[in-house]
Amino acid sequence: MKAINGLSDIANIFDFDQVRDILIRVIPALLCITLHELSHGFAAYALGDDTAKNAGRLSLNPIKHLDPMGLLMMVIFGFGYAKPVPVNMMKFRNPKRGMAITAFAGPLSNVVIAAVFLFLYGLFLPGLYGRGAVAEIVLDMLQTTATLSLAMGIFNLLPIPPLDGSKVLFSLIPDEAYLKLMRVERYGFIVLAVLLYTGVLDTPLYWLLDGGIKLLMPLAQWGFGLGRLIF
Repeated sequence: MKAINGLSDIANIFDFDQVRDILIRVIPALLCITLHELSHGFAAYALGDDTAKNAGRLSLNPIKHLDPMGLLMMVIFGFGYAKPVPVNMMKFRNPKRGMAITAFAGPLSNVVIAAVFLFLYGLFLPGLYGRGAVAEIVLDMLQTTATLSLAMGIFNLLPIPPLDGSKVLFSLIPDEAYLKLMRVERYGFIVLAVLLYTGVLDTPLYWLLDGGIKLLMPLAQWGFGLGRLIF
C-alpha cells in the first residue's frame, strides 16, 4: 500500500499533460533545427566548402546543431535559431554568391518541411482524429512541426545579423561595404536581443507566420482530401 501511495505521490508531482506539451514542442524543434543546419552544411559542401563536413556538422544528430537558448526560444515563443554551421566563404568560387546561397538554404528547408508536414497533417487527420491519445499526439506533432519550421524559416530570413537574411542581403551590396558589415556581424546579436526583448518583432513575425500558414494551407486541404479516400 505504501508503494502504491508513493507512486501516486510521484504522479501528482508531475503534470504529465505539461510534460506531453513540452515534448510535442521540443521534438519538432529539434527536427527543424537539425534539418535547417544540415541544409546550410550541404549547400556549402556542394559549392566547394568542406568546413562543415570536417567539423562533423553534416550529421542528423541534433546535439551537434543545438543552441540551448535558440531551442528554448523555439519552445516558448515559436521563433528561434540553432548553432551556426561553420562556413569558409573563401572556398567558394564566388564568395558572396556562395554565402548567400548557403544562408538561404536553411530557411528554404524550413519552408519545405512546413509544406510537407502540413500535407501529412491533412493526410492523416481523417484516419487519426478522435482515435485516442496516441493518435492525438501524432497529429499535434505534425501540426507543431509545420508551424515551428515555418516560424524558424521566417525568423532567420530577417535581415539582422547574424541571421541568414542578413547574409543574403549583404550579398547585394558592394564588396567593400560587405567586408565591413561581415566584421561587425557579431554585434548584430545585441540589436536582435534588444528587439526580441522589447517585443518590437512580435507583431510582424506573427503576421508573417499567419500569412505563410494561409499560403501553405491548400497543401493540408489536398492531403485531407487524399486521406478521406485512403482511410
